[in-house]
Amino acid sequence: MDLHGIDLNLLVAFDALICERNVTRAGVRIGRTQPAMSAALARLRLLLKDELFVRSAGGLQATPRALELAAPLGEALASIQRTLDFTQDFIPASATTRYTLAVSDHPAFVVLPALLKRLAQQAPGMTLRIKACTAREEALSLLDAGEADAAIGVPGGNTPRIPTMPLFEERFVCVARKDHPLASQDMTLERFLSYQHLLVSPEGDGVGHVDLWLAQQQRQRRIAITLPHMYAAPAIIAGSDLLATMMAGVVAASGLASALAVLPLPGIELPPVPFVLHWHRRNDAHPAQRWLREQIVLLCRELYGVSDAP
Repeated sequence: MDLHGIDLNLLVAFDALICERNVTRAGVRIGRTQPAMSAALARLRLLLKDELFVRSAGGLQATPRALELAAPLGEALASIQRTLDFTQDFIPASATTRYTLAVSDHPAFVVLPALLKRLAQQAPGMTLRIKACTAREEALSLLDAGEADAAIGVPGGNTPRIPTMPLFEERFVCVARKDHPLASQDMTLERFLSYQHLLVSPEGDGVGHVDLWLAQQQRQRRIAITLPHMYAAPAIIAGSDLLATMMAGVVAASGLASALAVLPLPGIELPPVPFVLHWHRRNDAHPAQRWLREQIVLLCRELYGVSDAP
């Protein structure tokens, strides 16, 4: 199908290459052979006057020009698909769809095991690839570049091109080793501040919610260690006199809950941490992706209670 001399099938091939970063997998994604995909890439390079993709140790690396084109071309293809009223039946039991999900640490522990179990039962042929995602901005970049079909993490801002669905919330608790002196005393702010603390900071900014609250009270705590890995924190706390303020769900999922004492935060008022599902607007109508988004939301509804599925 041509439009003003441009073969739209080339744009479909480009979108698949952006998503897969591999000629063979891109061909599988859109039902073309590897030689056909290589020929399409050669035509794209000639048409757009750019290498677009260069080989690297991790697969095809998109050039700046390719990344610049990824979002607008993806949205254009999605718009054409909606205009032509394209429909496709999706049957989970026989699906062989490849799906890339970007996930931060905590959802990886609490959501992925249940999701994989559900896929094994309902869509055994579906392939799930997981990408680590720490920072909010990283999730948006992965979705914009087509490197992830969806992302689970904390909210990353309000932008029309990235729809967001609430999944669950986690409340903060204070954690100490089971036989810590504070475990047998009434928690006060003075006692809380008299011990050194471990700060979990996945984004490495060195300032936690507790520190922001304390600053408003013109108080400060002593931070002995700043840690980017939240699931390493329970083991460190269990073997030290340090205190940590972390999400209750991390304690429950760590396997170390029996070695820890969960203590009240002494008058420190912290809002819960929201976790959401992000995806790119261009994937709204994709039947397989919509189905998997629904499964993620349904699982979180079972675990935590959430709003209606997308």
